Amino acid sequence: MGPRGSARDASRRSDSWPRSRGCGSPLDYSAMDTLEISAAVRVLSDKEAIRDLARRYAHHVWQLEVGQLVDLFADDGEMDTSLEAPIRGREALGAAFQRLVDDDQADLQPFVHNHVIDLDGDRASGTAYVDLRSVRDGRSMLGSGYYQDRYVRQGEAWKFQSRSLTLRFFVPFLDGWAEAKESVD
Repeated sequence: MGPRGSARDASRRSDSWPRSRGCGSPLDYSAMDTLEISAAVRVLSDKEAIRDLARRYAHHVWQLEVGQLVDLFADDGEMDTSLEAPIRGREALGAAFQRLVDDDQADLQPFVHNHVIDLDGDRASGTAYVDLRSVRDGRSMLGSGYYQDRYVRQGEAWKFQSRSLTLRFFVPFLDGWAEAKESVD
């Protein structure tokens, strides 16, 4: 470690970082046993898989891929947009998503970010914030809000158990991209 001593000696000095795994302090892998490292990797892997689930949801919405979208939900999964009654079960979810795709106005572009996840074994909960661009009735729309999610591990895959959308706003964007396209054509 250099002239000040070994890494083990550094842990005894008052000017060294604490060995805790709290915010702002580095992980000291030398103090962790294999089981602790495996558990830490599992937590990180699970959180990344759940973040990827939310990203894939947004991707499949953009691409209008109903089958892939439905596959992200548990068999008894639920979606609540607060615009209509909650949709329960994969068959009902598929029909609802297909109605959106069949609508000529279906131009949904969700951007998910700031994903916070709490793990509890094979279940988890989380909040993923969303900025939404859309076209409704020929008008560009902007929205912002968040998804309140519950997740369940099925086999090795994480699925949405429930997804509830709360929009802070969803408003027309005057002279937006839909109107600009008409003026260019």
